[in-house]
Parts: sequence; structure tokens; C-alpha cells
Amino acid sequence: MDAVLKWLPGFRGDYMDTIMGEANGQPGWTKPWFDFWTNVQHPYTTFFAYLVAVLETLIAVALIIGFARKITYVGAIVLSMLIWGTAEGFGGPYTSGSSDIGTAIIYVLVFVALLSFSYDEGPSRYAVDTWLERRISWWHWLAEVGAHNHHPDSAARPDTAAHTDTAAHPGPVPAGPVPDTSRSDSLATSHHSH
Repeated sequence: MDAVLKWLPGFRGDYMDTIMGEANGQPGWTKPWFDFWTNVQHPYTTFFAYLVAVLETLIAVALIIGFARKITYVGAIVLSMLIWGTAEGFGGPYTSGSSDIGTAIIYVLVFVALLSFSYDEGPSRYAVDTWLERRISWWHWLAEVGAHNHHPDSAARPDTAAHTDTAAHPGPVPAGPVPDTSRSDSLATSHHSH
């Protein structure tokens, strides 16, 4: 929904006014920060407004289909921090009675949580990333958080490693050829029958 709103004409029309307006009332030591972003974007207001709309749309699509999740989460954290520090003025200016710190910082926390969940849970069976990891050997570097979570088959068959047959192999299996016990058992049986 946030990405959809960025494509409305009102966002482009108010884009620069929003950024310049957030500098008002901020502490003096933040002036160089707001001046920098105003000077960079002011000559190219339409370009930056469309850039934000495109980036938020790409993040939205990647979230929905599960594409390049690690890169998406990190990129979304960076973009949300920039939005919070410019268009939302760090949630300020903070005065007596202020209670709203802005929405973009909440996005940052959500994406940090998604990164943490991705590390803990491993590959998602419903993500496009899982399909791509089976076909592109290096894709897990873009998709998975943590090297131990990148095997795509673990998403498709999560219980295979956990439920091994310990009764069949109670201890370590010795190296070398396995003796054929079926023949010796039949010989012992035939010997006792005589």
C-alpha cells in the first residue's frame, strides 16, 4: 500500500516541500544533513520522487514473492532509514508532549525482525528464492541469512535431517566393506539342523 501511494500525483507534487519542511524546527546541528539532501534532490525532484516509488515497489514485489530476501531486507532497512532521516525528519522535531517517532523507523524494526526470522528459520518453501537456489548455485548468497541455512532441499523437506533412523545405526558406522551376515547366518542354521 505504501508503494501504491508513492505513485499518486500528490506524492510527486509535495515531495520536495515535505523534505524541506521537515528541516524546520530541527536542532541546529542537523542543518548540514537536511541542507545536503535538499541540495542534492532539489534540481531533480521528479527523478527522486519516481526513484522512491520504484524502489518501494520493487521491495513490495520482492516481499510478496520471496525474491532475494536478504538483499531486499537490507535494502529496505537502508531506504527506510533514509526516509526516516529526511522526509520524516527523524520523527521530530521533538518537543514537550511529542509521542510520534514516525513510521519509517517502524519499517526498519520490521525488516530487522524479518532478517532475524530468516536466519532462524532458514529457506522458505514458498519463496521464489527456494526455486532459484535449486537452479543457481550462488543464489543463496542473495537470499539466505547465514551459511548454514542455504540448502534449498531443507525447505522442501524440513524433517529429513531431524528424523534419521537411529535404531538402524546406533553408533558410528565403520569404514570399509560391510560383511555379508546373511550367508553366515544361513550356514549356522544349516549346521545346527544336522
